[in-house]
Amino acid sequence: MRLSGWRTSGLLLAAMFLSAAGDAPTAAEQDHRGMMRQLGIVELRPGPSGDPEAPNAANYDPAKANPYSVWPDLMTMADGRPVTSAAMWKRERRPELVELFEREIYGRIPALAPTVTWRVDSADREFIGGRPVLAQQLIGHLDNRGAPQIAVDIRATLVVPANAKGPVPLLIMFAPARYPAPSQPDARDAARLDEAMKALLLQRDPSLAAIFAKHPGLAFVEPGSFPPTPPRDDRVTTLIADGWGVALLDTASIQADDGAGLREGVIGLANQGRARTPEQWGALRAWGWGASRLLDYLTKRREVDAAHVGVEGVSRWGKAALVAAAFDERFATVLIGSSGEGGVKPHRRTFGEQVENLTGAGSYHWMAGNFLKYGAEKGRLGRKTAADIPVDAHELLALVAPRLAFVSYGIPAQGDAEWLDQQGSYMATIAAGRAWTLLGKRDLGRGNDYRAAVIPPPTTALIDGELAWRQHEGGHTDAPNMETFLRWADQKIGRR
Repeated sequence: MRLSGWRTSGLLLAAMFLSAAGDAPTAAEQDHRGMMRQLGIVELRPGPSGDPEAPNAANYDPAKANPYSVWPDLMTMADGRPVTSAAMWKRERRPELVELFEREIYGRIPALAPTVTWRVDSADREFIGGRPVLAQQLIGHLDNRGAPQIAVDIRATLVVPANAKGPVPLLIMFAPARYPAPSQPDARDAARLDEAMKALLLQRDPSLAAIFAKHPGLAFVEPGSFPPTPPRDDRVTTLIADGWGVALLDTASIQADDGAGLREGVIGLANQGRARTPEQWGALRAWGWGASRLLDYLTKRREVDAAHVGVEGVSRWGKAALVAAAFDERFATVLIGSSGEGGVKPHRRTFGEQVENLTGAGSYHWMAGNFLKYGAEKGRLGRKTAADIPVDAHELLALVAPRLAFVSYGIPAQGDAEWLDQQGSYMATIAAGRAWTLLGKRDLGRGNDYRAAVIPPPTTALIDGELAWRQHEGGHTDAPNMETFLRWADQKIGRR
């Protein structure tokens, strides 16, 4: 899994070199330049490199990480009025923040976004960790009558315990939508498959009959070995063991993870194949929209506890999980894994990944077109930096309040690179806590002074409140935090 924006600046420089040499720009580069023209941007600053030996290597010196030490105040309205009550937050401040994030960062969902019709494509009775489950492949077909040339079918895999005594809580996970533990053929079915495969081979090459006669015990298919079992996700095993359900949602089936795909997928379908305007949604918002459409369907399934459906993701999917929960208040909980810039990492921290890594040609498609202007060096609006962004990551996280939010990171030594800025993300989580306490819930219990916040040692579980933090000792995954997440979530929703 790639780290968000890890190679962005290198790709951008390579693209500039190839273009200068006369090679035609790629579709993503053409789209990126088109958005720059819409915004009147003449020059973008290149993002820092994740390679510590590069001339433009990212900063990892904490002393240089906070050039913009004052962040937007979470509890101050744009007109300067303080937010003094939960009612004021819900009625005025939250809608104000939503508008800013939609317009400037992640983009707006079109009013006429396509409708989705769900169906069960296939079903499989499986065993995960020794427990029986019912797994179903789901297809969500998007109405494409307005642009028949663009077909979009969302793919998801629903897995629920087969012996549950009632509706179960469920976690939507951004991940490949495949059967987690495909059932295997018994001896009779395996023999039939083996016989059919040998017959097909003989049709292609009759001389193989001599080899089969020489080796009468040769079997291409044996009981329990066909097809090869895919790598098992331990997180799914942990969730099923705790009595939760899982829905694996394939983001690629919603929207491609590249700028070349912006005229396809749900974004292209909603625009009928036309280019985006600056305020329209990027891939992160589209993936979050897909999770909301899956939630629409899951609330109608009797096996699912509709009041306790969460969303999860790691890296770029961690960004998407946070975006999904921030904008859709129906999600009861969110597990945000190693999200970095565009997720829980503050834009105003110049440590590791930066704003310019998301405005370059490699990652701009995640964001609204308007976000490009914050990486502009020259243009119609002048030079703009992260300091000009009217909101920051702590305010995005605060949009989840008072619901359950668990922020997860690993450690650089195990592969969760410093590029993601674990310290800055902890600072943002500290700052966001004011929303939970205002709404009568508990935050991390470490105060809200982000400037003085120091990340606690790994494995320190701050899980007393509805806002939680834990940095595990593993790498770029949230798997080592899954048991802690479930212990926390079960307690908060009243499960034994």
